[in-house]
Amino acid sequence: MTQHAEKEIFNAIKLCDAKGNLNPAAIGYARKPVIQSNLKGHFMRKKKWNYWCIYGDDIMFSATISHLDYAAVCFVYFLDYETQRFYEKSITLPPIGKKVKMSEHVLDPVICNHSDMKIQILYDGISETQLTVTVPDFDGDLLHADLTIHHPSEDESLNVVIPWNRQTFQHTAKHHILPTSGYVKIGDKRYAFEPKDSYAVLDFGRGIWPRESTWNWAMASQKCRNHRIGLNFGGQWTDGTGMTENAFFYDGKMTKIHEDVLFEYDDHDLMKNWSIKTKFSDDVHLTFKPFFERVSDTDAKLVQSSVHQLFGYFNGYVRFTDGSILSIRQMLGSSEVHHAKW
Repeated sequence: MTQHAEKEIFNAIKLCDAKGNLNPAAIGYARKPVIQSNLKGHFMRKKKWNYWCIYGDDIMFSATISHLDYAAVCFVYFLDYETQRFYEKSITLPPIGKKVKMSEHVLDPVICNHSDMKIQILYDGISETQLTVTVPDFDGDLLHADLTIHHPSEDESLNVVIPWNRQTFQHTAKHHILPTSGYVKIGDKRYAFEPKDSYAVLDFGRGIWPRESTWNWAMASQKCRNHRIGLNFGGQWTDGTGMTENAFFYDGKMTKIHEDVLFEYDDHDLMKNWSIKTKFSDDVHLTFKPFFERVSDTDAKLVQSSVHQLFGYFNGYVRFTDGSILSIRQMLGSSEVHHAKW
């Protein structure tokens, strides 16, 4: 048994109709960011975020701007691989105001402008995104990041619309293996990022979500054996929709995986090895071995969120459409389980 092939979208299209419900013609996936997230209505249910994660030689650095309709939440974190020093800072802002600016298009500017945290994500419209972050008090130090994320012109990305129904749906865009240059400075410590071995991942989300959701997401973007390789797999939240966020990237070209992917892990000990495999075939056969667990819990009664993001190494293989195998060995990345009541 196999799943059907998903519809591919080639031309610019709007996610929503005039009433703010899902445009059925937008259901599918695209290799370029051609889907416009024109969300409207659905009070308290709209969820928007731009999450960037950059894997450098020494550290992983991440910055996120999100808007949940009843609040805006922005956060920054980093992990030093060798020392396992980790720190995360988040701020919550009122939903109305000019301090947070979101966008309808995947690469358009996104800004958080607050005295405790400034994040600017600016695309030049051609080939570069400038990510600048300033946090005056980041674990007692001043953090300043100035990173240039390069978008190779021939690269493909995963842009997919997940339909639960006409009133609940999600547009997610995953852009992988984007060469990154610049630096992150924390206090007196300066970390350099070189484009030959530093790669950024964008997780762009715009949708109308159900009250409660659970998802898995596994991803990696690295240079392996002189090739740029990206992995992107999701589980649970897409089950039964006919669409997946599963794909891998090889030197900028995407191979779409049309099957659901099963995540197997020990809920009581997430530091044990994970298994990530396609449901019916053996097109994806990966083991994930964590070395660090990031935990982010929020319990504000009305809003509850629990994120367990593990950083570690992928081993195994994925299969191209022609049947050939891409071997994955000690590939640095992350895998997570997220429960949200929002």
